[in-house]
Amino acid sequence: MVSILVRKFNAYYANRPVLTTMITNAVLGGIADTTAQTLTAFRRRQAQRAQANPDQPHKDDDFFSIEIQSLDHKVPWPDTPASRLAPPPFDFERMVRFMAYPFIMTPLQHKWFAFLSSTFPIAAGGAGASMQALKRVAFDQLLFAPVGLACFFTFMTVAEGGGRRAVGRKFQDVYLPALKANFLVWPAVQVINFRLVPLQFQIPFVSTIGIAWTAYLSLTNSAEDESIALQSPA
Repeated sequence: MVSILVRKFNAYYANRPVLTTMITNAVLGGIADTTAQTLTAFRRRQAQRAQANPDQPHKDDDFFSIEIQSLDHKVPWPDTPASRLAPPPFDFERMVRFMAYPFIMTPLQHKWFAFLSSTFPIAAGGAGASMQALKRVAFDQLLFAPVGLACFFTFMTVAEGGGRRAVGRKFQDVYLPALKANFLVWPAVQVINFRLVPLQFQIPFVSTIGIAWTAYLSLTNSAEDESIALQSPA
């Protein structure tokens, strides 16, 4: 199955590289948000069970949390006892936003990765390949990553209906913590990406790793909202 998918991707990429990558990234973005929403619902259910049975021991997962606020508005839950025991409804609008952002950003990413490839060429088996890969990572993380995060927060806030003040609050609350978390995770990923992954698969590789990244952000990001919902009076 993987071999068939790779052959299909290569065939489409040879004819329409940018459009093929745009569609691939949109699909992976939808998978990422679906995974994130599913894990968030599971975590909320676990927290509800822990509150309903306070005498039972449960694991403390604060170690895995980072201080990052909500990336987008949640679908409001009806304020009834039955609804507070149920998982949150699936947010299709949020999934569309997470599909639209990588779809729109792919042409820029495509040009950026092509620029890195031509500026810091890596010859197969050649000397200095690791150093060239590290140069790509340095340029990517110091130049593109901050801009990419800024575009992400701006796009999400505007797509949710927020204005200039909402964008400013989002940057004030979450931009620096998210950028720090990015520097902890993505340099190692990009070393593997630039050193080992062929150019046509580099953006899909990043988007695939982004499934776990988005799920992690969603889990840590939803912890505060869940505790507020659980503590609200019946």
